[in-house]
Amino acid sequence: MEQRLNENECSAVGVGRMMLKIERGTSMKRISFLSVVAAIVVSLLAFSPHLSGQTDEKASPNYEVKIPAGYRDWKLISVAHEAGNLNDIRAILGNNVAVKGYRKGNLPFPDGTIIARLAWKYVPSEENNKVFAREQSFVAGSPTNVQFMVKDSKRYSATGGWGFAQFTNGKPLNEAEPKTCFACHEPARARDFIFTVYAP
Repeated sequence: MEQRLNENECSAVGVGRMMLKIERGTSMKRISFLSVVAAIVVSLLAFSPHLSGQTDEKASPNYEVKIPAGYRDWKLISVAHEAGNLNDIRAILGNNVAVKGYRKGNLPFPDGTIIARLAWKYVPSEENNKVFAREQSFVAGSPTNVQFMVKDSKRYSATGGWGFAQFTNGKPLNEAEPKTCFACHEPARARDFIFTVYAP
């Protein structure tokens, strides 16, 4: 027996077919879009060591400290300007363990604390100073180096529980330099060898 579709049923079938075509088109677009996104993510992951400062270079001499992954995303502890021969501007960052230690104010810092010091040339901002009509604005210029202090009271017992490292362009500094780090931090023994105070 031949069945005839009424007008409403015909419309429903037509709409259904159209929706199916749209869904197929949308699915193809989604697949294409997701393929592009996946390619971008893979590319970013391939270059992420360079973006984060992570390097495949060997660890620092003496203390065997490596550049921690993702350190640029750590919380800010303070900033500083070092005048004289260095004439740099610095950001001091800490991992979660370091930040909790700073906030609680309990010394010594717990094992697992890592403090990073990033330094850049301290330079006048030509763009900003044009607005002010005088040289009063200074900004971070080219990077100079990155330093780390890593707390491990057993591993670094001979140096107050701290391991030290300095990297320039992702490469560890020569062997002689990190040996002097602990001697430099000795005057801050009362604050667990840390100079930087947590900025309010």
